[in-house]
Amino acid sequence: MHAPQRALARIDVGAVERNCGHLRSLLAGGAELCAVVKADGYGHGAVWCAKAALEGGATWLAVATADEAADLRRHGVAGRILVMGALIGEDVRTALEADADVVAWREPFVRVLAEHAIPDARPPRVHVKLDSGMGRLGTTDPDEARAVASYVAEEGRLELAGVMTHFATADEPGDTHFPMQLERFSDFVRELKRTHPDLIAHAANSAATFRDPAAHFDMVRCGIAIYGLDPFQEDPAERGLEPALALHSYVAAVKRFEHGDSAGYGRSWRAEDPTWVGVLPIGYGDGWRRGLSNRSEVLVGGRRRPVVGTISMDNLTVDLGPETDVEPGADAVLIGEQGGERILCEEVARELDTINYEVTCGLTPRVRRLHAR
Repeated sequence: MHAPQRALARIDVGAVERNCGHLRSLLAGGAELCAVVKADGYGHGAVWCAKAALEGGATWLAVATADEAADLRRHGVAGRILVMGALIGEDVRTALEADADVVAWREPFVRVLAEHAIPDARPPRVHVKLDSGMGRLGTTDPDEARAVASYVAEEGRLELAGVMTHFATADEPGDTHFPMQLERFSDFVRELKRTHPDLIAHAANSAATFRDPAAHFDMVRCGIAIYGLDPFQEDPAERGLEPALALHSYVAAVKRFEHGDSAGYGRSWRAEDPTWVGVLPIGYGDGWRRGLSNRSEVLVGGRRRPVVGTISMDNLTVDLGPETDVEPGADAVLIGEQGGERILCEEVARELDTINYEVTCGLTPRVRRLHAR
């Protein structure tokens, strides 16, 4: 029995490793797996999850910022790292000093990369990004992308390593935008590989990896799925995924409420009948959003208990019912399993009208992370 803790995220790094092994088994044509560990591993702990992903068969890692790449290197993480975000100023040198691959889509930036090449070190490795329909980073003009690729290939201080895109609607089965993007990128890759056959082409996020093997190309970039969360916001188990994160708190107080008694700011909930209320010392200061007030549940004593009253920065309250054997110190589970019941991250996301990504990324540093197998 574990001692109660105010706010604890238990991270099963073995689950991350197994999820990566499962994802690798789905890949077509020898495609490699790139594990995306940006945003501190989607709130799970980037360094721990990066190492577990590599043990599970990932051969690449991806982050969004140069500082994220540098942090992985400081903690002894080896292997190829791709910085997918835009870089400017000192970020360029930070990325290159971390021996990270970088993304480009305009010639002026490529010239900056060449100027920042570190003498006697490996040439900066560049991935050219075609915006095939996401509408964010990358050029929408295939001719410009080809020109950038040629510039990189001919610049002796650089190495042309890859070509990439990103899907906007892969998690919306049956839509028509995803096939259009896939066709556009496939045509571009086919043409570019005539002159650069060793390029690594990559496009698929987690959803696209499950949706269409044609999107696997030479590598897939899986983020949400390596943490055992479902990119389609359903049950991860249906896709062979194992959630890695469980969020725990404990019952700090148990109080008797009579008819009309209220809990929390604004008295948004009042007891209709006599009941017992438990107080959990976790709140939106920990990332457990105020929007879950009066519309979500937590597990206490192996049973679902409704959250009642407004969630505050440091506390929330749950209705334990008119009779209860719950005592202070009892474990509470906000995400995870207890006594045969479970609350999925996807369920929490639905209550907030958001996605599972935001739920785990939103857990603040005040939540202690415990990594174990």
